Amino acid sequence: MPGNRYGVSEWAGAFGDIGTLIPFVLAYVTVLHINPVGVLFSFAVAYIVVGMVYKTPIPVQPMKAIGGFALGHPHRVSPAMVWAAGLIVGLAWMILGLSRAVEVLSRLAAKPVVRGIMLGLGITFAEMGIAHMSRDWPLAALGVAVALGLFATRFPAMFALLLIGSAGALLGHPGLPTQLAQTGLAFRLPSFGAGFLAGPTLSRGFFLLALPQLPLTLGNAIIAITHENNGLFPQHPVTERKIAISTGIMNLLAPWLGGVPMCHGAGGMAGHVRFNARTGGSLVILGSLVLVLALFGGPSTRLILQSFPSAIVGVILFFAGMELAVTVQDIGSQKQDVYLMLFVAALAIWNMGAAFLAGVILSEVLRRGWVRV
Repeated sequence: MPGNRYGVSEWAGAFGDIGTLIPFVLAYVTVLHINPVGVLFSFAVAYIVVGMVYKTPIPVQPMKAIGGFALGHPHRVSPAMVWAAGLIVGLAWMILGLSRAVEVLSRLAAKPVVRGIMLGLGITFAEMGIAHMSRDWPLAALGVAVALGLFATRFPAMFALLLIGSAGALLGHPGLPTQLAQTGLAFRLPSFGAGFLAGPTLSRGFFLLALPQLPLTLGNAIIAITHENNGLFPQHPVTERKIAISTGIMNLLAPWLGGVPMCHGAGGMAGHVRFNARTGGSLVILGSLVLVLALFGGPSTRLILQSFPSAIVGVILFFAGMELAVTVQDIGSQKQDVYLMLFVAALAIWNMGAAFLAGVILSEVLRRGWVRV
């Protein structure tokens, strides 16, 4: 069975999911003032371990529902609540995985429901990409044109986008090299903390952050990623149970070091694959680079994250969304399946968890013939 590779294509594909990593990490650092060392260190270790274990570009991403609410309501959410929520979702997925209850839940999701989640997520990623690109249309247009021109060649499009992004960072921040030289490098380890174990913090983390995240994770980061991985890489199949357990492990460990909640979002694999990743080597590469940034970046970390052009982040997100959306082409031509998929996709653009639950219900209604479309 083939193992990991570390060639040029894996290096290019390693950066295919930074469209979600950079905005969320930057927001956690600047809005909630979470120490970037712990956040990046946790991601780095997760990338490396996941890449070595799964041997496919199974992604590691920030949890969207938790991150979205926390960053949108900084006056109501503290860093300790984020860490508490991570511990809670980690415990939940570990229990669901070890007990095999996740397998029962996954059997409720018919193929059109899963494809609807993937289509909705793909459209959402593309919309997010367009929002980022709108901040600098000329640079975004250049990035899109170059990427489209290179997709059919052997030259990795991601390298070109990174070069364009680096040039854009220097043009937009002429003093960046001087600032980086002044801040320099500083070796720092993540600090251990357990303050999030206080009762009120745990309860608020559960009700405000963890509870809304669970159905989203089930649909997108457990069931959808399992289908996506097994369709793209049948030589390295995974199960919902295995994905649930690894999600649990990541989130049971990260909070103690200051890491934020993480998952295996399906959109991340689409991004890695779109830019030529084919093995877990891409994650090991990315994890190693993030580990260096976490341990040695010091004060420079925030400057590096802030300087990368949002427009190029948007281009990466846009193509990751397109890659994920196109996977629904195997849905077939039966009207009932297509209708259910589109129903779920439309709801997923609004709320992924609600879309999954509504899709499961409608699927059963259609199966029993109570409603015809």
